[in-house]
Amino acid sequence: MARRRLRAVKLFKQKLSNSEIARRLGVHRQSVGVWRGKWERHGGPGLASQGPAGPKSRLTPAQEELITQKVLAGAVAAGHPTEVWTLPRIARLIQDECGVKYHPGHVWHLLDRLGFSCQQPSRRAIERNEPVIRRWGRYRWPALKKSPA
Repeated sequence: MARRRLRAVKLFKQKLSNSEIARRLGVHRQSVGVWRGKWERHGGPGLASQGPAGPKSRLTPAQEELITQKVLAGAVAAGHPTEVWTLPRIARLIQDECGVKYHPGHVWHLLDRLGFSCQQPSRRAIERNEPVIRRWGRYRWPALKKSPA
């Protein structure tokens, strides 16, 4: 993005219109207008990158690493009765371990940044017998299934 803005500066100096610059750079005309205004007021440094957008993380990298290790260790290891991590459980873990309060609805942003993805637990009976199910699907199901005439 910074390189694109610097290319725009060269085109500003050629006195091209915002529409022409937008076409050449593949951006919206309004973006070029904003860039031109910053360039006219502040020069080249006005178009420098200001870092990533959004609020700064409230956890330090060491705290993020700690949370990652705790999540990977499992929910049971953290004292929960089941192995399922939920957003409220992770929010409570962050508050207990790091002293930082996160709303459960926003925890997924942090988890996404840490490389975790949303998973839905599979609902299977504890009594499920895989060999019996495979045998039924292989032998019994074809006998029950209607076949073409």
